[in-house]
Amino acid sequence: MLRAVDKNTPIKFDLTTKELRSRVEGVVKVAEDNADSVDRDARFPVEAFAAARGQRLLSLMIPSELGGEGASVSDIADICYMLGSACGSTGMIFAMHQIMAAILVRHAQNSAWHRNLLQRLLTDQLLIASSTTEGQGGGDLRVSVCAVERSGNGISFTKSATVMSYGAQADVILATARRSPDAPPTDQVLLAVSKEDYRLEPIQNWETLGMRGTCSAGFELKARARAEQVLPDSYAAIHAHTMMPVAHLTWGAVWCGIAAGAAERARRFVRAAARRAGGQLPPGAGQLARTSMLVRSLRNILASALQRFEAAEGEQLESLDFQNAMNLLKVNASEMATAAVMNCMHVCGLSGYRNNGEFSVSRYLRDILSSSIMINNDRILSNATTASLLIEVPSSIRG
Repeated sequence: MLRAVDKNTPIKFDLTTKELRSRVEGVVKVAEDNADSVDRDARFPVEAFAAARGQRLLSLMIPSELGGEGASVSDIADICYMLGSACGSTGMIFAMHQIMAAILVRHAQNSAWHRNLLQRLLTDQLLIASSTTEGQGGGDLRVSVCAVERSGNGISFTKSATVMSYGAQADVILATARRSPDAPPTDQVLLAVSKEDYRLEPIQNWETLGMRGTCSAGFELKARARAEQVLPDSYAAIHAHTMMPVAHLTWGAVWCGIAAGAAERARRFVRAAARRAGGQLPPGAGQLARTSMLVRSLRNILASALQRFEAAEGEQLESLDFQNAMNLLKVNASEMATAAVMNCMHVCGLSGYRNNGEFSVSRYLRDILSSSIMINNDRILSNATTASLLIEVPSSIRG
């Protein structure tokens, strides 16, 4: 059993510290032990998140001045990678939660209501979901149909959220909406609503090929709250500075972790097959080298992108080159991770194709296939085309 962490003794988060790394590794083990049943039953990974709460992992990004551990986005990405290798659904839920936590830390820390929410996150290890996908808007996060209605200091909105990951299990939801009924679809705000502020009515179930444990059903979200629950920054700024880059960095880390988990199964398959055959490698063994190269290359790409994001400030975050790079990171990460897992299927052959057995990569493959349609790659590439025409091709390797 994992030892619960004393919430009154915050430590500066550092994954190189043995005690802190053991906290994460313990949660990863719980996620791994329950991954098959989470996938089979399409259920929320309750065991992994009970362990994560016990280790105070949900509040890692809260700064030390608020009593938190001040984890960086790079720290979070590393944990997403570790969790993704154990259970894709657990890794993705953790990533989505931390994207919302990053938004609150970076864009609402000076708001009294949201500062109190961060304190509640620290004390109660709240789970935060997001509601950005909307019926008519599809996967375009920069367009909202629903609008905020204001009455004195009160606000209300009703949103048809066709996909809301772990919405039924969340304690808080961050939702996008038009600023007012007469605002254009792209004039958006982001609101934080607690469980007591909203009601969810199911409109679509979640019976999918992969990522089954994310429980991303559709709901009609009806909320009544106070005006102060609207985040002070515009959603346009939140999206450009934090939502999009942190999402693509952490999602990419989860997908890289899924590929790494599949690669480890493929490696063990080759070793076992070679032992049985007196050292003769199985037919698909050559694909293992290609898989290892893809996983390592993707890790390096993500590490470089994380370094660039954490060094960027102000106008750099809104530059055409930065925005294009972070958008295309998502496309490249999803394609590389999918290719790596497909290679593992070829390495393991029928043993990998099976849904059971120690060398099955079925769950990894089904989970990774979601990567290209979580905000469709074609949508991103279409939007990036114009920007790419305006960005000069580098004239040298180091320049």
